[in-house]
Amino acid sequence: MTDMGGERVTEAVESAVALLRTAVDRDWEGVPAGRVEWSCRTTATHIAEDLIAYAGQLAGRAKDAYVPFEITLEEGTDNAGVIQVIETTGALFATTLRTTPREVRAFHPYPFRSAGREGFAAMGIAEALLHAHDIAEGLGLAYEPPAHLPEYVLTRIFPHVQPGPDHWRTLLWATGRGDLPGRAPVTAWRWNNNLVLDTDRLTLEGVSPAAAADLAAGGSGGFDWVVGGPFQGTREAAGMVLKAYEAGVHRPEFGLFVLVRREDDLAIGGMGFHGAPDEEGRVEIGYDLVEGARGRGYATEALRELARWSLARDDVNTLFATVERANVPSQGVVSRAGFTRASEDAEVLAYELGR
Repeated sequence: MTDMGGERVTEAVESAVALLRTAVDRDWEGVPAGRVEWSCRTTATHIAEDLIAYAGQLAGRAKDAYVPFEITLEEGTDNAGVIQVIETTGALFATTLRTTPREVRAFHPYPFRSAGREGFAAMGIAEALLHAHDIAEGLGLAYEPPAHLPEYVLTRIFPHVQPGPDHWRTLLWATGRGDLPGRAPVTAWRWNNNLVLDTDRLTLEGVSPAAAADLAAGGSGGFDWVVGGPFQGTREAAGMVLKAYEAGVHRPEFGLFVLVRREDDLAIGGMGFHGAPDEEGRVEIGYDLVEGARGRGYATEALRELARWSLARDDVNTLFATVERANVPSQGVVSRAGFTRASEDAEVLAYELGR
């Protein structure tokens, strides 16, 4: 799975700009942009503002807030000038994405206060496409971007949205801009960037539906793996994530996490949940490591952090894990992470950890 964020941003900006050029001689200032509260002119300027702001977040490695700057168009800038600014900020953002290392994350408030380059790319694509749609709606124009662009957005920052038969109309519905048969109108929405948890030696990176599909199909999921990875259990877990996403029941914070070693940015295994908590707040957890990474305490370290995070939530009361009786090393992992044996049969031991 090759990261294509920069290329996709370039395509999205080209698509939006092509639409805007068809109406460059129209009045943008006096016409509202679709369902948003801005004029078409303000909406077009906002596209450029977002593109350069996202570039700034990544380039500046912002940790706790937005980088405190903004762009201002010179007085007298006409519609053609606004288009030029969109193209320029889009090029700067695309270049930033291409040169930012995979592991870099920067501040974004929704929902876990950070995003990686793929998340920022998806947000930038969404801003370009959706606001081009708003302007087109305000000016009475037709607009239909290439289908793979809204798909990129949906599979990265809308993991909770069940895919529909048409990616573009699903994205419009998910952002309150359209209707889908059989689905209630959306009146409030946010991006949903992946959750990332840190330990001393590891980063636990939440897997998006796009990465899950690639892992399940035999790919890397966008990660660089140690020799022998990913292990089959991780691929099977990715398949579970993909099925839940396609069924519309995926809760991304209760999905799969890839364990990435901080010292060299290599993925060494997978850990995650077998679904969302039940009505009693009980949820099952599972994990595996590539053989070459075993015996160094990585699984215990990751399990302690994932247990700490999940049991701090109001909707989780108990974690449980099942371990084959013959798998003594895995029994040691759950025991060191604080789990205690709850039941057993001839083949499997069950462990639990409560608040």
